[in-house]
Amino acid sequence: MDVMNYIMEEALILVPVLMILGKMIKQSRLLPNRYIPLLLLFISLILTNILLGLSFDAFIQSILVAGAAVFGHQLFKQMRVEV
Repeated sequence: MDVMNYIMEEALILVPVLMILGKMIKQSRLLPNRYIPLLLLFISLILTNILLGLSFDAFIQSILVAGAAVFGHQLFKQMRVEV
């Protein structure tokens, strides 16, 4: 399964942006870690609608982009070998 089949090219730039924002929010300790994915989803909703325009497709893309960012972070974090 290729993520490129689901996420629009225009919205792919938001995945690393959300990952970086998530890292910054986590390091700032402004809110508990369990709320970071929800905040990233909200930020994704705003940024995707700015990027793609207000539409149902933009709404779906925002969920996919936020999911890819959070899943990518968790996959990297859990697959990292502890020394």
